[in-house]
Amino acid sequence: MTTAIIISICVLLLIAYLFDLSSSKTRIPPVILLLLLGWVVRQAVRLLAIEVPDPGSFLPALGSIGLILIVLEGSLELELNRSKIPMIGKSLFVALIPIIGLAFLLAFLFNYFDGISYKAGLLNAIPFCVISSAIAIPSVKNLSRNQREFVTYESSLSDILGILFFNFLAYNTIINSASFAQFGLQLIIITAISFIATVGLALLLSKIDHHIKFAPIVLLVILIYEISKVYNLPGLIFILLFGLFLGNLDELKRFKWIQKLKPDELNGEVFKFKELIIEGTFLIRSLFFLLFGYLIETAEIVNTQTLVWALVIAVAIIVIRAIVLKVVRLPLTPLLFIAPRGLITILLFLGISTEQSIALVNRSLIIQVIIITALIMMLGLMFTKKAKDEDPIEETIFPHH
Repeated sequence: MTTAIIISICVLLLIAYLFDLSSSKTRIPPVILLLLLGWVVRQAVRLLAIEVPDPGSFLPALGSIGLILIVLEGSLELELNRSKIPMIGKSLFVALIPIIGLAFLLAFLFNYFDGISYKAGLLNAIPFCVISSAIAIPSVKNLSRNQREFVTYESSLSDILGILFFNFLAYNTIINSASFAQFGLQLIIITAISFIATVGLALLLSKIDHHIKFAPIVLLVILIYEISKVYNLPGLIFILLFGLFLGNLDELKRFKWIQKLKPDELNGEVFKFKELIIEGTFLIRSLFFLLFGYLIETAEIVNTQTLVWALVIAVAIIVIRAIVLKVVRLPLTPLLFIAPRGLITILLFLGISTEQSIALVNRSLIIQVIIITALIMMLGLMFTKKAKDEDPIEETIFPHH
């Protein structure tokens, strides 16, 4: 049985790799194919009456590790300099406003049609409000560099802001000035911890001479993130800052204390570290969506009771996004369609306690919204021309004057 499981996992991950390779040609997001593959495996297991241990308990752990690696991979790719300030500002606005607007709209609808309290409605609405960087970032390989950077900034910030908003509501029974003060204190604490931990980890990366040096760094990053969760601190801020620090050593050279890290030598190690993170992210992300697809029941996909709500949520996502993009004067094509829900949606849904959950927001609704938004993105990208590598960097998003 163990041998069969190992062989199956290896074969499935190799198929996932083929999906990733072919996505630039087919324009089909790998997540759709991974979910479909996982579902097909489940049907085959049932048809052949094969006994397989229940893998559902591994989903939250895989999701948490996947989220850490995805945000870290994205932040390592981002450049921080004055020329990027307009992009960062607009991506923050486009990430934040739809989360707030959609959350309050859905909370109102939940209250109006189902009599659910606004606080419970808000908490259950947030999983639908966050763009999945796990799906968005790998799906925009054919876009211009500016567009890819914008999607990376926006989806990473959406993950972080969504989790901050979710935790704020989940951990505060009563929303008042004291809860806002505590939230502000948590942000200050995690920022201080992030600075100390980032410098410490960078120092370790530059000083370790042992042939095993990246695994301890990754384990420490995961450890710090998980410990921060225990104390209700927004650990993703640490992940983002750590990745931005390592990815922008050249921009930080002007600070004298940075010279102690020997940035020129450290850059070589960061490049190797980045390669490791990219490989690890692919494996964890593929396993997560394969496993989630395996756990999907056919009845959940075709559930007509939740399908109307799923379509309403998808339309609301697109309409609000279109308005926000127009406000900040960004082109609708292809950015309007790149708003998939995925890994973070699943993790936040699993994070809702039994006392705070509502019957309307269930697995069927989550699955349907993920599939519909992924299909919208797929269709949008299919009608977007591929940016040629030899062309100058497009300035359709942030033109120079």
